[in-house]
Amino acid sequence: MPGEQAPQEIDLSRPSVARVYDAALGGKDNFEIDRVALTRLQEGMPEILSAARVNRDTLGRGARVMAGLGVRQFLDLGAGLPSAENTHQAVRDVAPDAHVVYVDKDPIVLAHGRALLAEDDRTAVITADLRDPAAVLGHPDVARLIDFAEPVGVMLVAILHHLHDDEDPKGILDAYMDAVPSGSLVFVTHFCDFGPVAKELQERFLRLLGTGRFRTEREIAAFFDGYELLDPGVVPNPYWRPEGPVPDELSVAERLHYTGLARKR
Repeated sequence: MPGEQAPQEIDLSRPSVARVYDAALGGKDNFEIDRVALTRLQEGMPEILSAARVNRDTLGRGARVMAGLGVRQFLDLGAGLPSAENTHQAVRDVAPDAHVVYVDKDPIVLAHGRALLAEDDRTAVITADLRDPAAVLGHPDVARLIDFAEPVGVMLVAILHHLHDDEDPKGILDAYMDAVPSGSLVFVTHFCDFGPVAKELQERFLRLLGTGRFRTEREIAAFFDGYELLDPGVVPNPYWRPEGPVPDELSVAERLHYTGLARKR
């Protein structure tokens, strides 16, 4: 878009994971560099837009299920930009009094999130890097909205695959779960290495975004070690707690993310 400008603190020298995802969902909070990256990802997988929508639908189901299990406060880590049916909207279908804190390191998320939530005192957006749990957990807005004596829903939707193995994504997940009490839930969606198409797409993600680790089903399931993995286990998104009919055979887009939910005992 000619003449588009970004706030000074936003780096337009490289695409942003949050903004590329926003572009894939049809959002407007992205820039030319992000749209170019998305186009190049589509060259390797035309279904990438459908995969983003499938994953967003799964976020809504996950949020409602967690609220249905009694959770009334949520940490949405690596939340990305506001889009269709955000976490706070989904959980309030079940629990109108729920508290939600969105966490993302991209400053554009803070700018747009605050505008969206200006009059919502039960929801906050903070700029922080989820790889620093101490900074996130010690943030004033987290302290204001999250009571760590009560169960918390920790959401890691399409974000752990943007952490390299040497960044210890399992250790990061565990650090958040160590901070929350028994009865808390952790919800994960993650790129799955299901074959040659996934391997090729991983190469494109790493080349274009610098992140995008496609892990096997077993590797994804290992994130839940030490917790009570709830039904139906770790499965492709459409098979996780569907709210309607599911196809007998899944498309590439529908197989891209696997999902799981677990409870801290």
